[in-house]
Amino acid sequence: MNSGGLGYATEPTRHKSKGNAAFKMVGRINGAGEDGFTLIELLVVMVIIGILTAIALPSFFNQKQKATDARAKEVAHTVQVALETCSTEYGGSYAECNGAALKMIEPTLNGGPKFTVEPTEGGKGYEITVEAAGTGHTFGIDRSKEGEMTFPCSPEKQGSCPSGGSWNSG
Repeated sequence: MNSGGLGYATEPTRHKSKGNAAFKMVGRINGAGEDGFTLIELLVVMVIIGILTAIALPSFFNQKQKATDARAKEVAHTVQVALETCSTEYGGSYAECNGAALKMIEPTLNGGPKFTVEPTEGGKGYEITVEAAGTGHTFGIDRSKEGEMTFPCSPEKQGSCPSGGSWNSG
């Protein structure tokens, strides 16, 4: 019988290293010789958890910021639809379409992110600006009297505002 140098009797094996590995495996299963985790094992696990946390948290906060920005873009589009509805009531003019009138047309605008509407070019165009809650990012929709649309945002390269300062390329 071979003790494998550990004080326990094992069956003789041809390969001493494989025999020791098998013995160690059986010893761990039976709980022989070990009472718990070593300090090094615990530290290694803690370091791994710390690294995973350091990777995951910035991604989480970035996604939260993008969600807030997406809500602001949604409100900008809702204001745009309400403006177009309002302009049909005033013969195609946006001059009478203020925030209160838009909230009457579209009640979902109450309690959402802050927005402003400015008629331009004698009421033939408009500028919508929406501020994302908590981030301070702004998203807008501007319409000229010719019907050309632009989608400005700021600050560039932060949150959902790409470089170039336009959030809708289509």
